[in-house]
Amino acid sequence: MDVRRALREQVRMLWATAICFATGTVIGTAVLWGAARPFSGDGSAIIPMALVAAVIAAAAFTVSSRMHRAGETAPMPLWQSLVSHVSAVAVTVAIAGVVGLGMLLAGEVLATGLQRLTLPAVVGGLFTGVAAALGGRFAFRLGMRLSTKDLASLLSAFLVIGTLFAMLTATDAAWWERSFSELGIGAGGWAFNGTAVVAGLLVATTGSYLGRDLHRMLGDAALPHIAAIVLTWAGAGVALAAVGLLPLDRVPVAHAVAAVSTLALILTATVLTTLLLREVVLLRVLTIVFVVLAVLATVIAFGLRMLSVAALEAVVVGLVLLWLTTLVQVLAVLAPAVSRPSARRAPLRG
Repeated sequence: MDVRRALREQVRMLWATAICFATGTVIGTAVLWGAARPFSGDGSAIIPMALVAAVIAAAAFTVSSRMHRAGETAPMPLWQSLVSHVSAVAVTVAIAGVVGLGMLLAGEVLATGLQRLTLPAVVGGLFTGVAAALGGRFAFRLGMRLSTKDLASLLSAFLVIGTLFAMLTATDAAWWERSFSELGIGAGGWAFNGTAVVAGLLVATTGSYLGRDLHRMLGDAALPHIAAIVLTWAGAGVALAAVGLLPLDRVPVAHAVAAVSTLALILTATVLTTLLLREVVLLRVLTIVFVVLAVLATVIAFGLRMLSVAALEAVVVGLVLLWLTTLVQVLAVLAPAVSRPSARRAPLRG
């Protein structure tokens, strides 16, 4: 990228930040207009502020995508264009989720030191403007050149933020003695369940972008193998979303099936991706280590009873994110940065 183009993009980001701040301040003030609201607790101002910031961030991503990547799908066949558009919608929802939950998490943390604080409408509007500016700038930058590495980072950030918020708002303080699914029970269960649903969207979308990078590297000849990988990641995303849609206290058997399916499909996706990139020694070694450690942790948890289910889940998720981070960094080096329209009218036939 030349210097002049980089400077132009910085100017656009500054303008986007300023517009998001102004919009967030005006809308936040209007939404909170009336008597001063408490910072936390019943009638908290944080929830409407988070919703406003989330919507503005989603809008900033949409505008940036239209500005910087308009026409990218024009030369693509219908199926490839459709996959790209569906993925963009999923990313937009995820960005809104990250910004909204991030603000709620910040509010929960600040509430411990700002007890009994009340916010007049104008002050609440200014807080909303700051949150909208930060989230909008982040979203606008992603819209310029959305990469698989960005998606993997977004997934990691969303899982951490959503899980921490669910932990802070959990009704059962002893949830960690059983499993993370306990966070999805009770009045505050929406935080964990919503995180699982949106994270499922992100997992499926990350799989789509992995397929995009693999296609850029290997071309149409590898489409059957790439399709299998993308569909497996999509299945893992659907299963993870089902974990949130099927709470443990309501449908325990279906919830357990969804959780086990998520793990099995992710393991399958890692193996299929590694087989396609078997010449990359680093990835091959990492996959073997990942599978061995995942199986070992499962044996320790269920065979030897030396590890709680919550600890097992934390270990497996950490391993998955480590593997995925390494994969997207490898693809960032090997995959061309330019779009590659397919010459096939359907992914599995010429």
